[in-house]
Amino acid sequence: MVIYRASSWLSRAFSTVSSHPLRVCIVGSGPAGFYTAEKMLKAHQEAQVDIVDRLPTPFGLVRSGVAPDHPETKVVVNQFSRVAQHERCSFFGNVFLGSSISLCELRKLYDVVVLAYGAESDRVLGIPGEDLAGIYSAREFVWWYNGHPDCVGLNPDLKSTDTAVILGQGNVALDVARILLRPTAELATTDIASHALAALKESNIRKVYLVGRRGPVQAACTTKELRELLGIRDLYVHIQKEDLHKTPVDEEELKNNRIQRRIYELLSKAVTTGPSHPSPGQRELHFVFFRKPDRFLQSHERISHVAGVRLEKTSLHGVEPGKQIAVGTKQFEDLGCGMALKSIGYKSKPVDGLPFDNQQGIVPNIKGRVLSDTSTDSQLVEEGLYVCGWLKRGPSGIIGTNLYCAEETVASISEDVEQGLLKSTSRLPKPGREGLLQLLDDRNVRVLPFTAWEKIDSEERRRGSINNKPREKLATWEELLKVAGE
Repeated sequence: MVIYRASSWLSRAFSTVSSHPLRVCIVGSGPAGFYTAEKMLKAHQEAQVDIVDRLPTPFGLVRSGVAPDHPETKVVVNQFSRVAQHERCSFFGNVFLGSSISLCELRKLYDVVVLAYGAESDRVLGIPGEDLAGIYSAREFVWWYNGHPDCVGLNPDLKSTDTAVILGQGNVALDVARILLRPTAELATTDIASHALAALKESNIRKVYLVGRRGPVQAACTTKELRELLGIRDLYVHIQKEDLHKTPVDEEELKNNRIQRRIYELLSKAVTTGPSHPSPGQRELHFVFFRKPDRFLQSHERISHVAGVRLEKTSLHGVEPGKQIAVGTKQFEDLGCGMALKSIGYKSKPVDGLPFDNQQGIVPNIKGRVLSDTSTDSQLVEEGLYVCGWLKRGPSGIIGTNLYCAEETVASISEDVEQGLLKSTSRLPKPGREGLLQLLDDRNVRVLPFTAWEKIDSEERRRGSINNKPREKLATWEELLKVAGE
């Protein structure tokens, strides 16, 4: 029998309709997941919040996506750690949604399920030759140098060529270019994975091409990332001068966007102040604008290996004020390379029982509430099921963007709680954490709590101190699970 305590109920800012605490499960322990947990703990004073993740390590892209030479961006893990150590919060690693436990089962165990597992796949170009050896997604490459256990075996060949082509000019593309071109002595004191540092030390890549469909006025990177890349010591930077020509429409775009103005100024300055030709042995960075990939070219010497990219020249056409799209001109040129990286966007993956918009790569939602059916105009929502982060809005924004995204989702949850929309079909409280751990134990799933991560963290820091690094990441599942259990 459920006993109601009126004074306790009235004292809460938000509350469930019965006296039992709100039981919340968040799937994904990146920024979206931790910001959601933090906001839930503050908004619902008795809520129990559990964060589950398939990896033994928390923090998502802060650990596996942020570049190793950006330590200041990773400071946010201190805030996330305090959330995980909160008395009403638990972290459970090594729990796979879909195999360890289904979404349907989670929804039966918890009053609220928030999916915040991000985007762990890649968009494809859909052009001939995309499956040739030597072509990688930028996500894979980033996971490789950041020590993600799923990509430790990527082993990109950095020895057999001196030229890499990166398709895309966003921040991830610039990160990849910087890691390929930056002196390894500077990377050696970061938390870059040891296998990646060793490979980069032996790398023969000296030329990196960053290819974009549109022009420098529309470059998709941020000022900080661009300034860092252009500031690499002893780097030759090349941009075709005609690519810097601005049309009246470009001028209008720049007038209304201070950030784009600054990016254009940085690119222009790099051309006008630098030497006209590289010196022997100097590393080179080439910005290639107004080009889109048409096909990958196969090597004649190395079977099934990439030897270049055929690019189609583009021109810009205005579709609305302030927005121009790149349109092919049927003029082509070949750019030789022995390695190509596709930085064209991450993509979320659906799970069984989850409505999913395959075209946009997101879960259909209204302010974080998951919609049941997008085939009609009705906006029926899935009771108790919410979404946050890249899965909610697509792979865009910076870490801080997830804070506002989480605030919106938690506000929706709070409204639904207040309006009594999360009623259990039974008068009994949902099992929550106890039910989850019992089910996982019955299936012999080895659950790794936050204390297991603390063991990993301690060992990584210990190993790092030997080599004057902040940490030496454990990069294989075997190592992570072994240290977590010690």
